[in-house]
Parts: sequence; C-alpha cells; structure tokens
Amino acid sequence: MTPIQLGRIARITGQLLLAILLLMGLSATASAPRIVLFLGDSITAGYGLDISQGFPAQIQKKIDLKGWNFKVINAGQSGDTSAGGLTRLDWLMKNRVDVLVLELGANDGLRGLSIDEMKKNLQKIIDRTKERYPQVRIVIAGMQVPPNMGSDYSRRFSAAFADLAKKNNAALIPFILERVGGRRELNLSDGIHPTAKGHEIIADNVWKILEPILRSMNDEGGENKSSRS
Repeated sequence: MTPIQLGRIARITGQLLLAILLLMGLSATASAPRIVLFLGDSITAGYGLDISQGFPAQIQKKIDLKGWNFKVINAGQSGDTSAGGLTRLDWLMKNRVDVLVLELGANDGLRGLSIDEMKKNLQKIIDRTKERYPQVRIVIAGMQVPPNMGSDYSRRFSAAFADLAKKNNAALIPFILERVGGRRELNLSDGIHPTAKGHEIIADNVWKILEPILRSMNDEGGENKSSRS
C-alpha cells in the first residue's frame, strides 16, 4: 500500500474508534439509573439496624423486582431536624435527584419546636431542590407526635405535612409509621425506633405512594429528565 492509502485507512480506523467510544458514552448515559433520594432522620437511617434492614433498602428491593432503573440513596441522619436537613441539602444536591422523599420533622415535634419554622425549613428544602432539578418529583412523609405534646400542637403538627403537599403539588404519605407507631412488638426497646419487621411495614406504606410515581416515570421511556441549573 502507498503512504496515502495507509493514511486513509488510519483516518477511517480512527473515526470508527471515535464513533464506537461516543456510542459507548451515550449508552452509559442512557442507562444511568435515576436517583431516589430519601432525606430523613433516624427512621430513614434505620437506627439500631443494619442499613440493609431499613425501609429505603426495602424500597430498592421492590424497585429491583420490577426491573426498573432507579437507585435509592439513603440520606437519613439520626437526630436530624428540619433545620439540619436544610443544612445538609446543598452537599446532597451535588448529585442528581429525580425523586425526593422528604422524611423530616419528627424531631422538631418531639422537641416541641416551632411548627411554623419547621414548615419554612421543609419548604426551603423543596424550593432549593426544584430550583436545581426542576423536574424532580416530591414525596412528603407525614408524621405525628405523642398526645402529651398537647392536642393543639399535635393537630397543627400533623396538618403541616398535608399543607406542604397541597401547596407543592407533592405526593403525601399520610403517616409513615402507620401500623408501626405505638406497637411495642414492632419497635426497639426505646419504644420509638422500628425493628426490622417494622421497617418492612414502613416500606409498604411508602411503596403505596411511591410506586405509582416510579411507574409513571418508567413508562415515560426511561429518559433522564432532571438537569442541573
């Protein structure tokens, strides 16, 4: 072969290799899982249990059984209040978020903190998340406080989550500890944090609301629509 022919072959080979690499990159991007971020306190963190026993891990198992391309991120931190979650948000938002499950406020209630301040903090979390990822889906986990906090405080506390869901067109889990809270056999010795069995029930409570959202996203064709601002 002449030097010219060899040069043409080298150029064609290089172009083919570049095309293959580009296709591989596009394929990797297309197959990247969408992110379901659980931002919460000790309930989300699975206090006292192995992380694999917590309800976020149970949700991942349910997703995998469906064969859907979603990855659950557990951003639970024991003792966290709504203010604490807001403080952590910017760091968490460095990675893409397609679905935000917001499970915060219980510690605000147990400490008798201002419900108005709690709502403001949760609203800021929602606003900042939507600002960075406009297509994000929001799920709010409702909570309740013990009756010894006073009937008026308890009523306003429970209503706060429904108010936020309505205001933000978000999905609401009415009470994430439904069928678990107050049941001794489903909680650890402290009477507050659920056992592994309790977390299985919590996962069912969450899945009832989350599953239709993930299904609709999956049916959209698997396109990743979240984008950084």
